[in-house]
Amino acid sequence: MARTPTHRRRRLRAMPFNRMIPNILTLLALCAGLTAIRYGLIGQWEKALLAITAAAILDGLDGRIARILKGTSKFGAELDSLADFVSFGVVPPMLLYLWTLQEAGRFGWILVLLYSVCMVLRLARFNTFLEDVEQPAWTANFFTGVPAPMGAGLVLLPMALWLVTESDLFRSPYLVSFVLIGVAALLVSRIPTFSFKKVKIARRWVLPTMLIVGLYAALLINTPWATVAATLLLYLASIPFSMRAYRRMLERGSDETETDDMDETEEPLDPTTADD
Repeated sequence: MARTPTHRRRRLRAMPFNRMIPNILTLLALCAGLTAIRYGLIGQWEKALLAITAAAILDGLDGRIARILKGTSKFGAELDSLADFVSFGVVPPMLLYLWTLQEAGRFGWILVLLYSVCMVLRLARFNTFLEDVEQPAWTANFFTGVPAPMGAGLVLLPMALWLVTESDLFRSPYLVSFVLIGVAALLVSRIPTFSFKKVKIARRWVLPTMLIVGLYAALLINTPWATVAATLLLYLASIPFSMRAYRRMLERGSDETETDDMDETEEPLDPTTADD
C-alpha cells in the first residue's frame, strides 16, 4: 500500500521534540565552529577560540543528552561525525594557517591538509568501532587515539599560550608545525586515552567534586586561556597513565580468558554433587 503525503506529514508531526534536541545541539556546535573561521579572517583570535570552545562543549553535550532522552539514532551519529570533522578537523588548522602557518608557504598548507586527513581517518575508525559489539565492556573507558574535540584543543594550544603570555615564541611557524604534526599523529595512533564516559563518583566525593567544578568554573571565567592551557597540558600528562591502565586491563582480561579456557578442559562435575 502506497504511503500518502498525509501519512508522511502525520509521521513528522508525531516525532517527539526531545528526540530533536541532540541534533539541534550538533547543528549549534557546527555553527559555532564555522563562526570561528569568521573571527579568524578578521584577526579576532580570542573570539575564534571562544567559538571553538563552545563547539567542543556542545559536542560533549549532544551525545550524553541523546542517551538520557533515548534519542540516539543512526542519523544523529552520522550528523555528529560530519559536524565534528568541520568543527575540529577543518576549522582549527585553518585558524592556525591564518594565524601563522601561511608564513611557511606551501609547507604550511600541506600541514593543514595532513591534519584534516588524519582527523577524517580518526572519525571513520571511531564509527567503525561503534559497530564492533565483540569488544569487552571495559574498553568503553578508553578511546583509541585522541578524540576529535581534544585534538582540536591540543592543536590550538600554542594560540591559547600566546594569548596568555603574548610571547612570539608560541606564534612561531616552526613550533606550530611541530605541534600540528604531533597532534595529527595522536589522532590516528593506537594509543589508548581515557574517555571519562563511565566515571562514577562515590557518594562521599560528590560534594568535594562539586566544589572542584565550581572552582574550575571560576578560574575559567576569570583566567580562561590559562585555565584551558592548563587543562590541555594535564590531559597530555594523563596519556601515560591511560596507557598503563589499558595495559593492566588487557592483561587482566587475558588472564580471565585463560582461566575460562582451562575450566572448559576440566572433567565435568559429577551430577550428584553439582548443586553443592
